[in-house]
Amino acid sequence: MNHHDALAALSNATGWRKSTRSAAQNCCLEVTAEVTGWIGVRDTKLGARSPVLAVSTGQWTAMLAVAKITEFDLAA
Repeated sequence: MNHHDALAALSNATGWRKSTRSAAQNCCLEVTAEVTGWIGVRDTKLGARSPVLAVSTGQWTAMLAVAKITEFDLAA
């Protein structure tokens, strides 16, 4: 599946989830892995009206790895 097709499919996805750490706040991101090989990211505040960022699972994994070795690692 190419990026254009993945973006279209992710825009229609229903399995969005947000971090449990966000509590009742509505200022975070939601993600979905509903489309095989792709991760969708959108703004929680806008919900279904939000533009969707589509990244491959490889790109998502690389971004998380970088976040874990930098100051973005909240567990450290």
